[in-house]
Amino acid sequence: MQLEGRVALVSGGSRGVGRGISLGLAADGADVVVNYRKDEAAAKETVAEIEAMGRRAVAIGASIADYEDCRRLVAESVEAMGKLDILVNNAGIASRGQSVEASEPAEMERVVRTHAFGAWYLCHEAVPHLKAHERSDIVMISSAATIGYGVNGSPYNMGKAALEALAFTLAKEVRPFGCHVNIVAPGLVETEMGRRLARAVTGVQDLRDLDASMPFGRVCQPSDVADVVRFFCSAGAGYLTGERLYVHGGGQDWRAAGPAKEA
Repeated sequence: MQLEGRVALVSGGSRGVGRGISLGLAADGADVVVNYRKDEAAAKETVAEIEAMGRRAVAIGASIADYEDCRRLVAESVEAMGKLDILVNNAGIASRGQSVEASEPAEMERVVRTHAFGAWYLCHEAVPHLKAHERSDIVMISSAATIGYGVNGSPYNMGKAALEALAFTLAKEVRPFGCHVNIVAPGLVETEMGRRLARAVTGVQDLRDLDASMPFGRVCQPSDVADVVRFFCSAGAGYLTGERLYVHGGGQDWRAAGPAKEA
C-alpha cells in the first residue's frame, strides 16, 4: 500500500492496458480517476472493482483529443478527489496499417492528436497540481513501435515518437519540483486493440495462438504493463526520471508468426 494517500488520473483507464493500470495503482493504495471516451459501462465496472478494494474511484468521460475536455477532466478530477499527484497518459488509438501514400491525412491528424496533443493537453493542465506535492509522477504509455518504426504505421509511429519527446522534455522541466516523468513502452498486449492488430497482421483469430512464439511462452498482459507503471510511481523509483522501459519480453517477433501448427 505504498501509494496510499495518492490520487491518480489514468486516461483511457476503463479498458485494456488502462484498466490494468487503474486496478494496479489501486491495489497499491492509490485513489483513481478512471477516464473514458465512450464506454461508460466499462468505466463504471472498473470503478466498482477499485471501490471493492477499499479505495476511492470516479469515472469521468472526456475526449483526450479535445483541449477543453482535457481541461475539464483535470478540474473535475481535482474537485472529486481533492488533489492530483499521479498522471498516466495511456489513452490511444491504432492507425489503419497503411503506407504513407495510402493513408488519409485525416487519419494521421486523428492518431497524432490523440497520442501527442492529448498527452500535452493533460500535462499542461495537470502539472500545476502535480508541482504542489513533494513527490508526483507522470507516466507515458508509449509503444515498442519506437524501436524499429515499422512500415505501414506512420500515424501511430509519429504519435508515439512525439509522446516520448514530450516526456523527455517535461522530465527536465519539472524535476526541480519533485515530479518524475517516465515512459513505459509495451509490445503486443492482450487487449481488444491487440487482438485486432494481430488478426490483421498474422491472420490469427485467437491471440493466444501466438503464445508459443512469444517471449516466456505467452502474450504480454495488461498487468505486466501495470506492474512497471506501479514501480515508476513507487518509492523504489525515487531516483528515476526521464527513463523509458520497454515491456516486450526482451523482443517480440510476433509479426512473422502465425497460428500454431499441429505436429
